[in-house]
Amino acid sequence: MLKTRPSSARWPTTPHGSGWIPHGYHLAPHSHPQGQLVYAAAGALATTTERGTWVAPFNRVTWTPPGFVHSHRIYGKTDARLVAVPADRCGELAAHPCVCAVSPLLREVLLVLTDREEVRPGAHDRLLAVVIDELAESSEQSLHLPEPRDDRLRAVTDLLHADPGRAATLVELGRTVGASERTLSRLFHTELGMSFHRWRTTLRVHHALVHLTNGWSVTGTAVECGWSNPSSFIDAFSEVVGQTPGRYQANLRGDGP
Repeated sequence: MLKTRPSSARWPTTPHGSGWIPHGYHLAPHSHPQGQLVYAAAGALATTTERGTWVAPFNRVTWTPPGFVHSHRIYGKTDARLVAVPADRCGELAAHPCVCAVSPLLREVLLVLTDREEVRPGAHDRLLAVVIDELAESSEQSLHLPEPRDDRLRAVTDLLHADPGRAATLVELGRTVGASERTLSRLFHTELGMSFHRWRTTLRVHHALVHLTNGWSVTGTAVECGWSNPSSFIDAFSEVVGQTPGRYQANLRGDGP
């Protein structure tokens, strides 16, 4: 288990800041009086709240409204960019934590906000208005992994967290935790808002993002995360992330368009 490091070690400390964060860095649970956008310009990060975990590679940005307790974990050496959104502007964005797609314009504005000091009065506020406009037009992405409250369902998800590549069926997992397939299937839908298959696929994609960020091959990642063949992995990854594993790695290397 990786130990939490002090937030002042490498994590940006200014409202609009950036920093290269080492793999495995964990920022302990905390909250802010303002909203916060966290963007991994390179690498990937996971944001966890009581509602679950979101993973954000370079084509996603995480949004956490004021007052939500959250933590971050870094995967791969990550260029983390932080943008604070004043509380009186947060009403224009989602009222809950989420991950949104990053358009080319949004990426450039986030980089400018976190790279440059404000020279002309009001420049940062004008750039922030562009960020809010872009996010208002962006759809939420399917990289959210909700976490259960029911003890039986949590026992199942704990088993899968420990071994995402585990090939057990819901019937087999139910026998292990003492619950029927029908009960667990109902709980996945009522508590998590998705099927067992969808939840496990999203969990596996989370882990695949980490492996790909760390330089694993597409085939090796597919096998490690539980897919029977690379083509089924590529299809699932593309559906959730919006691009193939190969394109994701090419963009990590700076080879993308």
